[in-house]
Amino acid sequence: MERVDCIVIGAGIIGIAIARALAMKGREVLVLEKAETIGTETSSRNSEVIHAGIYYPKHSLKAKSCIEGKKALYNFCQERHISHQNIGKLIVATNEDQIETLFQIKKRAEENNVNDLRYLNKQEAAALEPNLNCVGALFSPSTGIVDTHAFMLALQGEAEAHHAQFIFQTEVLGGEIKDNAIEIEVLGFKLQCKTLINAAGLWAQSIAHSIRGFPKTTIPLSYWAKGNYFSYSGKSPFQRLIYPVPQQEGLGIHMTLDLGNKVRFGPDVEWVESIDYTVNSKLIEKFYFEIRKYWPELPDMSLFPDYAGIRPKLFGPQDGSFTDFSIHAKETHGFHSIINLYGIESPGITSSLALAQHVACLAQY
Repeated sequence: MERVDCIVIGAGIIGIAIARALAMKGREVLVLEKAETIGTETSSRNSEVIHAGIYYPKHSLKAKSCIEGKKALYNFCQERHISHQNIGKLIVATNEDQIETLFQIKKRAEENNVNDLRYLNKQEAAALEPNLNCVGALFSPSTGIVDTHAFMLALQGEAEAHHAQFIFQTEVLGGEIKDNAIEIEVLGFKLQCKTLINAAGLWAQSIAHSIRGFPKTTIPLSYWAKGNYFSYSGKSPFQRLIYPVPQQEGLGIHMTLDLGNKVRFGPDVEWVESIDYTVNSKLIEKFYFEIRKYWPELPDMSLFPDYAGIRPKLFGPQDGSFTDFSIHAKETHGFHSIINLYGIESPGITSSLALAQHVACLAQY
């Protein structure tokens, strides 16, 4: 039986970042990924936004890791010449009832030491974005966009430079807790490790359930929220990202730009029980309706299905309350050798470097 120090399950952006952090601390690291390459699911099917850290409750792991991760991500990209832009965003109120929500968001941001948000009245917002329809807005200057694939490739390269190994098309079928190790089953052979990091994203709960001897009562319920994206065929009407006031289940159908200045709108929230990345074209009228609240001039016949992503959620359609990133180590389940990451959705990309350092510290023995 092959033995290794650390096994990381999942080569999404979080798993790669954790592998890099562990390898840079001198740990022997093996990454197991069932897909044929890195970041094929949640990590490559999102808005590619560098978030400022303004929506999350004070002292939450999302707030802490997003704010620390934002700074680390900008520095990482600048030092390694990874494509990114600090273009800023506007969170817009399209009716007077939403103005109070903007001030609540600003207050929460300040509680998280994000002090650069600025309230704009209708005229000030129009001066920045003449095509925008709103009665007020918050301007977030530290929000940006990043080439997530280039970022993942850089993380993988640095992990491998510190002797981490990646094995693709290798699905973890189960495992078992031994006296001083974790035994992992993959097709055709078994592996033993001292430290197991479950960063399997959408499949994290399934992996945890497959480990014999692991306390199943500590595993949270899993929900999947599909988000559809539609692209716009014309020239961008805005220079910055445009977000509506957040909704109970997400941040609303927002407008983002990629690094080629392509416009896309999304995601919505569609609760699903199976993986299907086909864009639901039946939702297009809903998209027109929501987008025209802040961009009334959106032309007919200008939106086209682009792509869809699925986010791992720790709450379902009947409960829209805040849920934090959930990282379970010994204090949660009693085993120092296993760390499970659950519900790592937005702002996961922004938080990735900070979360990786956090997990690497938890994994010390």
